[in-house]
Amino acid sequence: MVGSTVSETIFFLDRTGHAGLQAQIRETIVSAVLSGRLAAGARLPSSRKLAAYLNISRITVTLAYQELASQGYIEAEKRSGYRVAGKPPTTGIAIGAAHTEADTIDWSAKLCSTFIVAKQMRKPLDWRAYPYPFLYGQMDPSLFDLTAWRDCARRALGREDFELMAGDFAASDDVQLVNYICSRTLPGRGIRASPDEILVTVGAQNALWIVIQLLLRQGSHAVCENPCHPDMSASLRLSGAEVTVIDVDKEGLPPTALPDKVDAVFVTPSHHSPTGATMPLDRRAALLEAAASKDFIIVEDDYEFEMSFLAPPSPALKAFDRSGRVFYIGSFSKSLFPGLRLGYLVAPAAVIREARALRALMLRHPPGHLQRTAAYFLALGHYDAVLHRMREEYHRRHIIMAAALRDAGLRIAGSAAFGGTSFWIEGPDDLDADLLMNALRLEGVLIESGSPFFPKDDGPCRFFRMGYSSIARSRIADGVALTAARIADRA
Repeated sequence: MVGSTVSETIFFLDRTGHAGLQAQIRETIVSAVLSGRLAAGARLPSSRKLAAYLNISRITVTLAYQELASQGYIEAEKRSGYRVAGKPPTTGIAIGAAHTEADTIDWSAKLCSTFIVAKQMRKPLDWRAYPYPFLYGQMDPSLFDLTAWRDCARRALGREDFELMAGDFAASDDVQLVNYICSRTLPGRGIRASPDEILVTVGAQNALWIVIQLLLRQGSHAVCENPCHPDMSASLRLSGAEVTVIDVDKEGLPPTALPDKVDAVFVTPSHHSPTGATMPLDRRAALLEAAASKDFIIVEDDYEFEMSFLAPPSPALKAFDRSGRVFYIGSFSKSLFPGLRLGYLVAPAAVIREARALRALMLRHPPGHLQRTAAYFLALGHYDAVLHRMREEYHRRHIIMAAALRDAGLRIAGSAAFGGTSFWIEGPDDLDADLLMNALRLEGVLIESGSPFFPKDDGPCRFFRMGYSSIARSRIADGVALTAARIADRA
């Protein structure tokens, strides 16, 4: 193609997308150059001709060309427009043909382990297009201060901050973020910890995985709740440990049901997942006494305590720990936005040293810029302001949804006493929540079947969860009515 002219037909503009017109032109050319579809020396359409073809301003094309020229992808010719640069900034690696025979390989024989061991909780990527999204864990962007977040991200890109966050955080974490966790977050849960007792993680699940790898191996004995989050049960099963699943009641996990031999107990005492049950003080004391007498570790997953609009949340179990046997896992992803993926682990300093070394082998460390941006967002008060808006709005939605569930005759099997963002619903004995979920999706209603929360039960599940963090108040009653109608008509 050297010396030839590139046809303007390779260009296409998506006028409904978020990317600007200049950006789309640049992306088209860069992609073609990097893939080898445009060879060095190929002449690009003139700015006038391409602008006419795309029905856009000529200056838009000119600015796109000028930016590409400054980056070295194309170069200007005197009175001849632009052509692909002789040595564009490519990797120099030839792009081969697609691996069309990959499906013929027996991957089950090649892979050392299989990680799909639990029923997946699948949420449609386009869930916002559904009129009644009762999905737990999704955010309402109208409640988040995006302007403040952008400002904090810009602050984190300042020269002094950039020099700090651009370094290697394997041996430490962002000082400002850790200090906030020590001075603000943990004291609010009744916990005192020093910086060397805290590890920043890529969300709570990353913290959980690290702890499991440190505590359990083939032949170990672990305990988890039933029901429990599928990611927790799957992680425990993959450890090779023998896992005892204990049914929870309205007060959470009963310590009297613990087996004699146990190395670690994984619990959500302040807000059981998914029922919302809270473990009372006498059970917490009994669990801590059992940990001391049977010599096991308690791993506490403490989530969503920030959404406390009905009553103050109970202190964390870690707040009553005097022996260092409780490892505490927290997260900012639930209270800010799920894509943030920032959590933290609190444990004795000796444990954190090992956890940090393991984290370094897995992913080195969470991105420095993300840590510093979150630190500014927390320290400047934006986080507290967002939480205040969320509490007020979720309180209103909670009231509306509780009333709608009662009016529709749906039985609330569990919800957080302090607030939270979801209801755990118990259907009739013969209900199959998986079938209900699929049927409602066709009607624009998104709920979550409870079956993934019961790892030992392969039969139909009559429980399901309905969240209200992602649905507008005006749509709650109609969505609940459609759910109740579908249950009534399932026969």
